[in-house]
Amino acid sequence: MVELQAYAYAAWQAAARILAALGEPVRAEAYARRAARLRRDFDAAFWDEALGTYVLALDGEKRPCRVRASNAGHALFAGIALPERAARVAHTLLDPSFFTGWGIRTIASGEARYNPMSYHNGSVWPHDNALVAEGFARYGLREAAARVFGALFDAAAAAEQRRLPELFCGFPRRHGQGPVLYPVACSPQAWAASTPFALLRACLGLGFDPAQAGVAFDQPVLPRFLHGLTLHNLRLGGGHLDIAFRRVDGEVAMHVLGRSGGVRATLRIG
Repeated sequence: MVELQAYAYAAWQAAARILAALGEPVRAEAYARRAARLRRDFDAAFWDEALGTYVLALDGEKRPCRVRASNAGHALFAGIALPERAARVAHTLLDPSFFTGWGIRTIASGEARYNPMSYHNGSVWPHDNALVAEGFARYGLREAAARVFGALFDAAAAAEQRRLPELFCGFPRRHGQGPVLYPVACSPQAWAASTPFALLRACLGLGFDPAQAGVAFDQPVLPRFLHGLTLHNLRLGGGHLDIAFRRVDGEVAMHVLGRSGGVRATLRIG
């Protein structure tokens, strides 16, 4: 499966960083080489130019299973995707065959097993969309992440108690109607509840540098439903920040309202 390759890559990359921090450069380099080799082999085996995305899996004889699935977004999230593939994957996942107006389906309409009422084969999972949006943001595609955020915000606004469920059906969005509920979806559900926070981080490009007591916002965007946003008590170490964001002439402006403990905020635009 594409996402298993992606998470193995992320694990080896993380192991390399940990070992480097522990003062074991030889072992760190070995894991880094292993990750680089997997990234190269993954692209050769899983990328499908005609589909415009990664195939879902390889079969028992290492032949590609040419299914368009949201799993490809996890390759962006984990960082295994080559930079030149990212925009194409995002374009595919935001095509109407995937994007319902409420979010991205698990598999595209038109696939052999597509069923918008299926648990995995055409429904929309909020947490899956959050991971895909974080993948978009990782490659600088924050406008794409904001589009996903906007869709799921609208889905939450139509839900009981404004609460995102575990999943909902993957029918296309229709004027005056909310998303079609999946009958036995859990609500509340923990990873669905965390979705808005992940989407917000993706859109703001939020990152932390504990060693320098720094909080960074890299090319932030605000989704269409937000003209302004304030983060209160954003904590790092023993300090905190209160920060306001506003949309100004198509850009996002940041204003530090308060801070303590020497925590610094930086904004990168362009």
